[in-house]
Amino acid sequence: MYQMLVPVDDDENRALNQARYVASLPDAESAIEATVLAVAPPSSLGTAEDVEFAEFEAAMAAAAHLESQGVQVARRVGDGGVGEEIVRIADELDSDEIVMGGRKRSGVAPLLLGSTVREVFVSTERPVTITGTGMAFDGGPRELLVPVDRNVERARQQADYVAGLPDPANNVSATVLYVFPHQDYAGAPPHEFAEIGAAVAAADRLEAEGVAVERVATGGEVTRKILAAAEDREADGIVMGGRKRSGVQKVLLGSIAQDVMLSADRPVTLTG
Repeated sequence: MYQMLVPVDDDENRALNQARYVASLPDAESAIEATVLAVAPPSSLGTAEDVEFAEFEAAMAAAAHLESQGVQVARRVGDGGVGEEIVRIADELDSDEIVMGGRKRSGVAPLLLGSTVREVFVSTERPVTITGTGMAFDGGPRELLVPVDRNVERARQQADYVAGLPDPANNVSATVLYVFPHQDYAGAPPHEFAEIGAAVAAADRLEAEGVAVERVATGGEVTRKILAAAEDREADGIVMGGRKRSGVQKVLLGSIAQDVMLSADRPVTLTG
C-alpha cells in the first residue's frame, strides 16, 4: 500500500482539500492508506493520551471525506512541536508522501507557506505535497510536470517519486522539462533536451518504468516557463526537486522551487 500522511490544522477547508487530493489519486480505493494526523500543540496543554481525535473538527471532516471515497483511513493524534511531530510520525509509519495544506493571501491568492510547512520541508527527506486551497482535483490518470535543473541526483529523485506512485505505467504520464535560463531572445542557442544529462536521466528512469514521457526543452525565465507549461498541459501536479545543505542533510528550498510553490494553482510536490 502507498502510505500517505495527511497532517491537518484547524482549517476545515484546507483539510478537506488535502483529503480531496488524496482521494483523487488513481486507484486510491485499493492502493492508498491515508493517516489523518491532528497534533495538539504544546500551548494546548494536552497530550496524545488525553486528547481525542474527535475533538479536531477539521481532522474529522478530512477522515470522513476520505472514507466516503473508499480510501482506507487511520486516525492519529500527536502532541508537541507540530512540525517535529509530523516528521516523527511520518518516519514511524514509513510514509511514502506527506500531504500538507497551504494558505492563501486574501485578494491576490498565491500560496503562503506557513511555518509548519516550512519546518516539515526542511526536516524530512520524504516527498512533501502542498495542496493549497480552492484547487480542483480530477480523478483518473495523472499528468505530471517534472521540471529539472542540471543536478542529476535531484532529477533522479524527482523521477523516483513519480515511478513510486501506484501503478505509474497505467496511471501517470509525465513531461520532463528543462528551461535554459533566459534564452528566449532572437538568436538564442537551440534548446536541446539531450544536452542536459539530468533531464535525460529523469526521462530514461520514467520510461524504464513504463511511464509515458514527453521530453521538452525551452528557454526563458524559469519560473514563468514552468507555470506556463503546467497550465498548457493542464498538469495535475508539479514535481520539484529540493536542495540539500552539505553535511546536515536538510532540504533547502531553492528560489525556483519556492517561487513555483508560491505561484502555482495546482499541487506542488517537493521531493528533496
